[in-house]
Amino acid sequence: MRQPVPGPPPTRCRARDLGIRIGHFPPGPTDSIADVTGVRVGHATVWRNEPPPPAGRGVARTGVTAIVPFDPGELFRSRVPAGAALLNGAGEAIGITQIGEWGVIETPVFLTSTMALGRVADAAVAALAELDPAIGEDDALLPVVAECDDGYLSTSPRTQIEPGDVRRALAAARGAEAGAPATGAVGSGTGMTCFGLKGGIGTASRRVVPVDRRAWAETGATAGTDAGEAAYTVGVLVMANFGLLEWLTVDGVPVGRELRAAGWSGVERRAEPGERRDAGSCIVVVATDAPLLSGQLDRLARRAGLGLGRTGSFAGHGSGEIFLAFSTGVRIPRGSSRSHLDLRIVDDEYLGPFFAATVEATEEAVIDALVGADTVTGRDGRVAPALPLAQTVAILRRHGHAGATVPVSPGGGPG
Repeated sequence: MRQPVPGPPPTRCRARDLGIRIGHFPPGPTDSIADVTGVRVGHATVWRNEPPPPAGRGVARTGVTAIVPFDPGELFRSRVPAGAALLNGAGEAIGITQIGEWGVIETPVFLTSTMALGRVADAAVAALAELDPAIGEDDALLPVVAECDDGYLSTSPRTQIEPGDVRRALAAARGAEAGAPATGAVGSGTGMTCFGLKGGIGTASRRVVPVDRRAWAETGATAGTDAGEAAYTVGVLVMANFGLLEWLTVDGVPVGRELRAAGWSGVERRAEPGERRDAGSCIVVVATDAPLLSGQLDRLARRAGLGLGRTGSFAGHGSGEIFLAFSTGVRIPRGSSRSHLDLRIVDDEYLGPFFAATVEATEEAVIDALVGADTVTGRDGRVAPALPLAQTVAILRRHGHAGATVPVSPGGGPG
């Protein structure tokens, strides 16, 4: 049995470091959700090797990730429009009911392990009130928290998350000025598996120019791709924890099927006795600085499912695919003395490029999670192996992706 290692592996590299260029739209400066104006990301990784209960808490491969639009106090007082969509409901997201009713969020979005959902919500309320005493003082606070199950690698029935981990994730939140957020086996993605491999956190962004549907129909894929001064950003962050190896597709190439056919020496994460092979989940958070309202954001969130499908997801019976979207381009004051709000929003006729950019960024973010995550050994010696980078690049090149290459020295080696 493999023994757990003392600490989490660093991010190996990004999908674009391998020369993977998905879609038509250009990325933002960091190719991450942090490229969206006002958005920061923070991780708190929980990595623990203790004896199993009752002597200890067991092996922890888990954590918390916080997606933070604006400062928490500012966000509570001046909320942002939000939308949500559900592809398959074998999962949970606290706060999604309020998004459906009011069309706003008033807290950061927190991602974590299934068993820690309630604990993170409790800790988020306390942590946000500590940051700004006005939060929740005269009106209830309902945090947004979504989950995936990391129980394959982590002793999840013994809740591993502590309130301090939520505070750490918030304190660690940084924007694009600090570069792209860490990906792979980090934060809430520490214990996640994807396509039988080590999954976790992935992210990507696209620059978009609004184009009306007539021009979109006439010019097709090139419409909206001129990322000039008038461009907006669509950013995506995924917590990827789904899929079967033979379905893995990278930019249209059946990488998983070819890895298996070639007799790849790695052993993908196997289903345990009684476990459904299609079990898993993916939370997708879409952010944009384009001024969009809730109904438009519902539609944007729904397109994330198309991005997952392009990577090989079929949203199996036991898988939970929940998508959230928000805009930092509009602010909704919590209380106002005015009976009307004057808002400038993107016309629905110009949404086509935003839909396409969401699909592209979601697809790349899933591949980014796989590329970034190195092998992790968890409870009972279970192993989630890393996507083999050298073999993946070789497969892509055979299929005409001439730009695919293995970085000289990725963080976790060429794989």
